[in-house]
Amino acid sequence: MTSPCWEARADLVVVGTGVAGLTAALRARELGLNVLVVTKDAADGGNTRWAQGGVAVVLGDIEADSVARHVDDTLVAGVGLCDPVATSRIIGAGPAAVRRLQALGAEFDRDVPDGDRLARTREGGHTAFRVVHAGGDATGAEVERALVTASRDGRVPMLEHHTAVDTLRTPAGEVTGLLVLDANGVPGILVAPAVLLATGGLGQLYQATSNPSVATADGIALALRSGAPVADLEFVQFHPTVLYTGSGARGRCPLVTEAVRGEGAVLVDARGDRVMAGVHPQEDLAPRDVVSAAITRRMAALGDDHVYLDTTHLTAAEFRRRFPTVLAACLTVGVDPSVAPIPVAPAAHFSCGGVVTTVDGRTAVAGLYAAGEVARTGLHGANRLASNSLLEGLVVGTRAAESVAADLALGVPSERRLAACQPVPTVPVADRDTLQRVMSRYAAIGRDAEGLAVVGSVLDVSAVDRPLSTRELVEDAALTLTARALIAAAAAREESRGCHVRDDFPATTTEWARSLTVRLTPSGQPMIAEPAMARGAA
Repeated sequence: MTSPCWEARADLVVVGTGVAGLTAALRARELGLNVLVVTKDAADGGNTRWAQGGVAVVLGDIEADSVARHVDDTLVAGVGLCDPVATSRIIGAGPAAVRRLQALGAEFDRDVPDGDRLARTREGGHTAFRVVHAGGDATGAEVERALVTASRDGRVPMLEHHTAVDTLRTPAGEVTGLLVLDANGVPGILVAPAVLLATGGLGQLYQATSNPSVATADGIALALRSGAPVADLEFVQFHPTVLYTGSGARGRCPLVTEAVRGEGAVLVDARGDRVMAGVHPQEDLAPRDVVSAAITRRMAALGDDHVYLDTTHLTAAEFRRRFPTVLAACLTVGVDPSVAPIPVAPAAHFSCGGVVTTVDGRTAVAGLYAAGEVARTGLHGANRLASNSLLEGLVVGTRAAESVAADLALGVPSERRLAACQPVPTVPVADRDTLQRVMSRYAAIGRDAEGLAVVGSVLDVSAVDRPLSTRELVEDAALTLTARALIAAAAAREESRGCHVRDDFPATTTEWARSLTVRLTPSGQPMIAEPAMARGAA
């Protein structure tokens, strides 16, 4: 590969255009920073627009609810691995974050047309109706619309169809910019004292997922190769109710938001028996990990590959008004939810872990920041509470921008000039189809030591060193490295907790009430490391 042939400069480079990335870019612009946003797809091509449920937030207008109660629900869902301080700080900042989003033009549904109070729904793991939503079940699309519009109106420069390949680093390991490929595969460098990763999740590790095709764990790989630790990567949340479209479904599958269960729908098996009855006190509104595991057990017991979500208590008009996105998806497979139950099955949804950061987006590497699903702030622990994801992106995206501005004002990080010419890295790349098949078979819901070893062996055999000269190779390399990091953590955690279910270690033990941190060895292999603190952590 020839040396980069073009160059751009900024104070802050934001990688990703989801809720966290655009929120950070807008706030950084307000603070006077020269910001450049990079995305490998179109501006609205990230995972945010697919979020259906809403934003979990306590706005103070419902007497029975409180921030403390929201925090408690989050801690319960996280099964002992949430950071209580980080959780309180992020959730406590939620109301202000939602008001800022509304000021940017986001329109949420209201109790009554032209009313002052926002409508609420309840989702799994919540003990109160506190989830605000937009367009019935199109909250993510509205959030993304508002942020993209505000970014364009605010003239935030954006490089669409540019793939982030690797960070630029000094000999001391400080990040000083980003190596990218443009839409034609021509390499270039973005010189900046601060790089914020907001690349989203890793759903494409699996054959079936609620995530779009861009969710290939790019930020995890960028962070690991930059020397930053990741944590809680073994906790991959499988959404309980993804629309079942037939045996062997691949790629992004339509989501059936759990707000449908919040409106009274129940899960039943092929015989019509309730799936969640007697499983958990909250039954169909139990936390996602509990519901997904129960569905998986029921399918295995009956030899089925899906169950059903019975929504027939809602009239056709009610369902159309409240869940237009779900309705459209159901109709494409010939199901009318007001007449017949919806066929559903669990599929890969959100990562609970990621790059270790503070609630202000700082990582352990100078010049590198992270926010959104790619980051592990301590909010989610072993299982995400429904609709905390958009909230986290709004809050931490804002705080990360403020951290960058504060660090630059203090001269941290300082100006770090590197030579412009740097080749793309050459790293192991496995075949994506093979990787997805073994991850889905051995590292999804229900794992054991033997199966995880099989994944490792398959990746070792199939991975070939390749220069990262195309978007596809960058993505496949990221999936390869992230899969290796995930199975290292999953093999080390010899218990079942939250989203991590070990068939050979079914109990949850106090010994494992701690996060596992993964770093790369000098040879580039993931290894379990001692817990690492991000810069600025208490």
